[in-house]
This record gives sequence, structure tokens and C-alpha cells, in this order.
Amino acid sequence: MFDYLRLEVRRTLRDVGFVIGGVAMPVMMYLLFTNLGGDDGGWKTGAMIGMAGYGAVGSALNTGGGVAEDRAIGWLRQLRVTPMTPRQVVIGRTLTGSVTVLPAILAVLAAGGLINGVRLDAWQWAAVAGLLWLGSVPFTLLGLGNGYRLTGQTTGVTNMVCNLGLSVLGGLWFPITLFPHWLRSVSRYTPTNRFAELGTSAAVGHAPALGAITVLTLWMLAFGSYAVLSYRRSGRTV
Repeated sequence: MFDYLRLEVRRTLRDVGFVIGGVAMPVMMYLLFTNLGGDDGGWKTGAMIGMAGYGAVGSALNTGGGVAEDRAIGWLRQLRVTPMTPRQVVIGRTLTGSVTVLPAILAVLAAGGLINGVRLDAWQWAAVAGLLWLGSVPFTLLGLGNGYRLTGQTTGVTNMVCNLGLSVLGGLWFPITLFPHWLRSVSRYTPTNRFAELGTSAAVGHAPALGAITVLTLWMLAFGSYAVLSYRRSGRTV
């Protein structure tokens, strides 16, 4: 399984589209948004966490695109005849998604600290990066579910819609305080909003709220069930 994980990570990191869309784009958007937003340090910190989360969500969902491509070229069929169990295949893909979100997170955090002058204690930097990394797992499962169920082209479009929709609705691009009251209430139940809340809590020196952990856990269970069901369905179609 570790050989499979290493192969998938190398394939992903060599993808130019992943590097541009998953790493470079969030950094450029962060620098653009904070430049337009003025010199407020709180805004630069909040936007840093939001754009790191946006990059992580996009990278996590991108794992599903690789799954759809594997189905198209017959790689998934080959995996089914190897000694690897279905659980190992899914775990390997999930770990791949977890590893490939790190460049996006670290790149935006580096831009915040080195370019925008965001100042946090060493443990806070580590906590922000670690919590965003762990919190990205539900989005990897969502991407896997899409990849196992949909065609390659449809997976790409669906993941893009999920990324943009969840990011905007969850407040990764703009603070939810700018939303109407009813939309603000809806946003609190989205996985992206609670995902960003993990990093924000660490940035201000607090432990993550129980509500954020609970909502994210429920979404992880829902997306995990979707991924499992999609994988079982793919076994009847590849």
C-alpha cells in the first residue's frame, strides 16, 4: 500500500494543473485580496487561513479526478486484481489526498508570514497547518466519491462546482459577517466554514470549538459513506 501511496503522490505533484490550480492560485488570490483589503492585520490573518483552506479543499477534491482517470484507462480494474484489498485502495487514495493538500496550505501560510507580515507564535503556525491538514479529510472523501461514481469530465466539473460553492458559502473567500443573516446561519452548517474555524481558533490561541469538530465529523461520515457506496458501485461498472 505504501508503494501505491508513493506512486500516487508522485503522479499528483507532477501534474502542472495541480501545481497551478492547487498551489499557485490560492497564493495569488490571497495576496490580491489582502492588497485590496488594506493593511489590517486581522484581515490578512483571516484571509490567509481562508485561502489556505480554499487551496486545501481544491487539492483534496482533485484526488477524485485521479480516480476518474484511473477508471477510464483501466488502472482501477488492475488494482482490483492485485493483492490489495478495497479498503487498502481507498485508504491509499485518502492518504494521497491528505499528503497533496500540504503544499497548498504551506504555500499560503508562507505568503502570509513572509510577504504580508502575519505574526504568530511557532506553535500557532504548526497548529494552524496541522488542523487544516486534518480537517481536509472530509473533502478528500467527497472527491473520491465523485471520482468513483462519475466520468472523468463530469468529475472535474462537479469538483470545481463543489470547491467554488462550498468555499464561497463557507466564508473562505469573504468573511461571513458580510452575508445576510439567513445565509450566515446556513454557512455555519457547511463543512468549509467549520474547517476554516479550526485554523482561526489556533491563530487566536484557542482550542477548536466542539461545534466545529462535531459538524466536521458528521460531514466526514456522510462523505465517507458516499465514497464507499460509490466505490462499490464502480466495481459493477469497470
